[in-house]
Amino acid sequence: MEDEQKITDLETARADRSVWLMKCPVVVAKSWQSVPADSQQNLSKVVVSLDPLHPEDPSSLQFSMEMAGGEIANMPKSYSLNMFKDFVPMCIFSEANQGKVAMEGKVEHKFDMTPQNKNMEEYRKMCRERTNKSMVKNRQIQVIDNDRGVHMRPMPGMIGLISTNPKEKKKAAPVKAPEVKRTRRDRGELEHIMFKLFERQPNWALKQLVIETDQPAQFLKEILNDLCVYNKRGTNQGTYELKPEYKKSIEDTTAEE
Repeated sequence: MEDEQKITDLETARADRSVWLMKCPVVVAKSWQSVPADSQQNLSKVVVSLDPLHPEDPSSLQFSMEMAGGEIANMPKSYSLNMFKDFVPMCIFSEANQGKVAMEGKVEHKFDMTPQNKNMEEYRKMCRERTNKSMVKNRQIQVIDNDRGVHMRPMPGMIGLISTNPKEKKKAAPVKAPEVKRTRRDRGELEHIMFKLFERQPNWALKQLVIETDQPAQFLKEILNDLCVYNKRGTNQGTYELKPEYKKSIEDTTAEE
């Protein structure tokens, strides 16, 4: 007998509402998440600029954002909102703790949030500090008190399994079949490897990066979305390249070395 499917009513009262979808840097998302949900604090201010002499020109309409808080050091205050014209029609859905699902609206504008040129240097500095901090591993050494070899003794039932014959030790261990599943590296370590790869060449396809890093493709995509820009057209179509701020970080690091 098949399992009964759970049926949930969809609330569509706000289905026709126009909403904006914006991709923001990680540091901005963390700053907003640190503000309590019941707080009345303003997170940011969106500024819309329009050239009255050329109102029909698409480039005359500009969007920018000014951050209100300053909880994170070196976080830029001013950002440009680059609007996309061609994107797949999308809708926004929400789910409450009680399992109620609602349609919040249709995506009217899609934006990519990037620091403005006047804040780019401090943003690069913050990215370098974050990368260097993630590469530092805090390893701990635990000293075991002298227990007269209790921890070194074989466990019950293992005495007959441990061979003392040196000839048996030289026997080759059976070769294990290669495992298809890849193990994820530490994120900071993997970011360091990615920067080294992009120093070797500026553009990489996802399949090439999977082979070079031996990492799961989905895990690589998560990091590539933060560090890189995907080329949808042009001579480098289908490849990733570092965002401008990270390219500058690599150049500064190479110069310092």
